[in-house]
Amino acid sequence: MLPSVEKILQQEDVVTLCEKWNRPLVAEAVAEELDALRHEIESGVSDEALKKKIDDLHLAVANRVGMMTAPSFGRVVNATGIVVHTNLGRSPLPVAALERISELCGRYLNLEYDLKTGERGKRDTGCRRLLRLLFPGHDALVVNNNAAAVLLALNTLAEGREVVISRGQIIEIGDSFRINEIQSKSGARMVEVGTTNRTRLKDFEKAIGEDTALLLSVHPSNYRIVGFTAQVSLAELIELGRKRGLAVMEDWGSGCLVEPGDYGIAGEESATELLKKGPDAICFSGDKLLSGPQAGVIIGHPEIIEKMRSNHLYRALRVGKLTLIALEETLLLYLKGMQSTLPVVEMLGRSIPELKERADGIAAKADSPLVSVIESAARVGGGAAPQVELPSVAIAVKSGAVSIDELKTQLREKDPPIIARVHQDKLLLDLRTVFPDEDSIIVSALKRCVQS
Repeated sequence: MLPSVEKILQQEDVVTLCEKWNRPLVAEAVAEELDALRHEIESGVSDEALKKKIDDLHLAVANRVGMMTAPSFGRVVNATGIVVHTNLGRSPLPVAALERISELCGRYLNLEYDLKTGERGKRDTGCRRLLRLLFPGHDALVVNNNAAAVLLALNTLAEGREVVISRGQIIEIGDSFRINEIQSKSGARMVEVGTTNRTRLKDFEKAIGEDTALLLSVHPSNYRIVGFTAQVSLAELIELGRKRGLAVMEDWGSGCLVEPGDYGIAGEESATELLKKGPDAICFSGDKLLSGPQAGVIIGHPEIIEKMRSNHLYRALRVGKLTLIALEETLLLYLKGMQSTLPVVEMLGRSIPELKERADGIAAKADSPLVSVIESAARVGGGAAPQVELPSVAIAVKSGAVSIDELKTQLREKDPPIIARVHQDKLLLDLRTVFPDEDSIIVSALKRCVQS
């Protein structure tokens, strides 16, 4: 006969556990352990084994409480070669942002308080000022991600009216979110023109009517259509918008503020170059190539940004203090000319000789015939430049006493976990995305896992 939940909660060790944790939490852990024992009884556990399990129930309960309350997030070593890895948190934040968050967020701060007037202030004043400095002649607004930026912009500029978009740009972003579904939630009506692979300017011209409010261009940041194709350029769309008195917006996505060509990223443009073409607004992510926190940034003509700022939906989509502080510090690094210190920019700029020197050192210390150094191809990731391969260097591990899949699992179960990728029957640890101070972690893990 199993003891009741209440009886177990009265045991001395469990009472102590209740003093450390919430009592209902411990009670839930007790109930789950008793359910597990009932299943074992149904499976035919021996009386002796059952008695021992009941005697040790307080230990099992403590262990279950530990599992129930374990942090869901933990550090990992990104050895995939994907610089902006959505599943691994996208962009690592710059040290300056982390230090500033630590300094401010444990105390009160002037989030919405104007120290000069003693009156209520605006929380995004700092980021707005810095973005105006980066993009003279434009205004800016920050929301919680790029999907929110698109939602706010379309709701503000085209609610109840039509938005014309190329059928080849109706993309699906992460976690099955589709641009047409976001547009539907905005209250705007989508008018698709052209075909999946070919859209011409005349398709846009024919679609414009009395209800048309906006021409929307969506950057194909996570895919490419190749072969028999045709797309309308942003410049052509802007010219058409001016002729017909329509606003033109670019859902740009990547947020690259450096010159992409300097980092081997073909087919991408910087925000500065994009804005020179004259769109009424662009929006992009803060945690992709910008190398900042998750955010959606909208840059555009002051009157259009002011309309978005006055939209009641903006309050529902605004960001909190941690995001604003991190974004401010990130933008300041660009204004100081220190963008090369941003983690994503620094990773993109790593030279092959530097990566090879690190890889040779790791391979030598791992000291195994299964470990070698090879040329690799890293990726930008995060829905940016999908066809671009970045030359890189990787540690390649062949199977030995354990298979490649087993080795991949073993590395993932290390503390901290090391996330690698499999390519051509080898496990690759690409050093473009590994911080230099993590090289020793890889060496230690390889020594334990790799056997000839």
